Amino acid sequence: MRVEDISPNPMFDSPWKILLFCAAALYCLKIWREDYQSARRGRPNPKALPGATGVPMIALWVGIAGAVLLVLLETAGEIHLGVSGEQTTIPAIALLSMLAAGVIEEIIFRGYLIVDKKGTNMLIVSAMGFSLIFALLHYQYYTEIPEDGSWRELSLVIDSKSLWSLFLLYLNSLWFYTLRFFRLNPQQSLLPCFAAHIASNFAVFLVKLAQGHVVGWW
Repeated sequence: MRVEDISPNPMFDSPWKILLFCAAALYCLKIWREDYQSARRGRPNPKALPGATGVPMIALWVGIAGAVLLVLLETAGEIHLGVSGEQTTIPAIALLSMLAAGVIEEIIFRGYLIVDKKGTNMLIVSAMGFSLIFALLHYQYYTEIPEDGSWRELSLVIDSKSLWSLFLLYLNSLWFYTLRFFRLNPQQSLLPCFAAHIASNFAVFLVKLAQGHVVGWW
């Protein structure tokens, strides 16, 4: 199921890496919040992080609902394909890095990696292109990494499981881009993107927990 399928995942091999990643996310969120508050006071920061604006509450709930539905669709597809038991296990502390990713990745992708000042067509094309990059970066098609670290010996796999996961990653990214630019978000705030991405990763964690793929704390 998405990021957690990568085995071994270097992000999860040390609690200190996870805590460092969370600290980076909190720092980014602090700066974003300061920019948001400056904009509310009528003194916007000319170098503010993207999407540091407000949004109607309905946009947040729509974003969360769509993200959770996509996780349920992904889970149902894995069960139908008979591959839900093939996931790797993760420690419980990995939830922290999964939630932190909902901040950092949204600032990078939905914030910076988009062409939004050259018309609607370019906006859509760039969102589709960057969504493909987002999906590919989150899933690696291999059976295992050799113990000697020789990447040239990776065993690549393209099967129904990997294609389904890639497709859902792509849909998730498109959903996050949609939340940034749809009508319920007139100021193009990143708040719905944060909320949806965090909800999505939390739902993924709960699914893995229910299926017995969360083992130990670290």
